[in-house]
Amino acid sequence: MSEHQFAEQSAVAITTAGNSHKRNMTASHAIFWGGLIAGILDAVDGVIAFGTQGLNPVQVLQYISSGALGQSAFRGGMATAALGAVFHFLIAWATAAVFVLASRPIQVLKTQAVPFGLLYGVAVYFFMNYLVLPLSAVAPSPFHISLFLNGVIGHALFVGLPIALYSRRVQ
Repeated sequence: MSEHQFAEQSAVAITTAGNSHKRNMTASHAIFWGGLIAGILDAVDGVIAFGTQGLNPVQVLQYISSGALGQSAFRGGMATAALGAVFHFLIAWATAAVFVLASRPIQVLKTQAVPFGLLYGVAVYFFMNYLVLPLSAVAPSPFHISLFLNGVIGHALFVGLPIALYSRRVQ
């Protein structure tokens, strides 16, 4: 075997091994990583978006915990901010679990991960903002078109898309 043939075969083997390693992931790993990445990206987006409305990062996290605690969350300091972070990531992991588990019997969610991930993110935004939040202890707030557009686009790109991309790696 010539040096050229050996190098060519080695490159094929390495490429094949690299691709199969990237694709193989358990459902629990996809839920963990998809939820973690979505949670981080959504948190950063939320801090920036609500920062334009005068809220600091602690207040954004307290707003999340106010879903369970009501207005008292804003008087709880770092403890209620930490609780908001816990709630935020639990919601992100639950959101990831729904998509990952649905993608097992519904293969098109994996084969068409980008469009379905974007749609899923939009659906999550509407579910959270028009069903979950009104049923929670969060105080109603006025409508802002900029926050609405940021929420819809942000959830599509930063929540649904990463979850779907991790979901398609589950064999």
